[in-house]
Amino acid sequence: MKKILILLVAVSLASGMIGTNALAQNYDIKEMTPAIKQALDNRRARFNELQKYKQTGAIGEDNHGYVAVLSAGGGASAVASDENRDRRVIYTAIAEQNNLSHAMGTIEGVFAEVQRQKAQPGEYIQQDNGQWAVK
Repeated sequence: MKKILILLVAVSLASGMIGTNALAQNYDIKEMTPAIKQALDNRRARFNELQKYKQTGAIGEDNHGYVAVLSAGGGASAVASDENRDRRVIYTAIAEQNNLSHAMGTIEGVFAEVQRQKAQPGEYIQQDNGQWAVK
């Protein structure tokens, strides 16, 4: 939950919605709906499998906050599809529950940056300019 709060503060700052004096305001998942809980549980359950595909170069983190299939086969497409569906549920919940529906692109962009920073050496990440690179 702390990561989500940090993300939302970053989203708010990036979009100019709040200033540095308003950092105490909480933007987070206000209601843990069954759909959000399921999306978070799904992501935790698939973490190791997703990491395996990232380490082999089959999946990379794109510049929109989602994963992209870079090399089909071995189930990478299904894992990417499931991961992107769950991320979309979470991003949408953050936007809706914090009246940020107009900032969906910013939310996705902030998540993309977080994922690029968290990427392990050897994993593919897509830069803001669309170019793919190995971290």
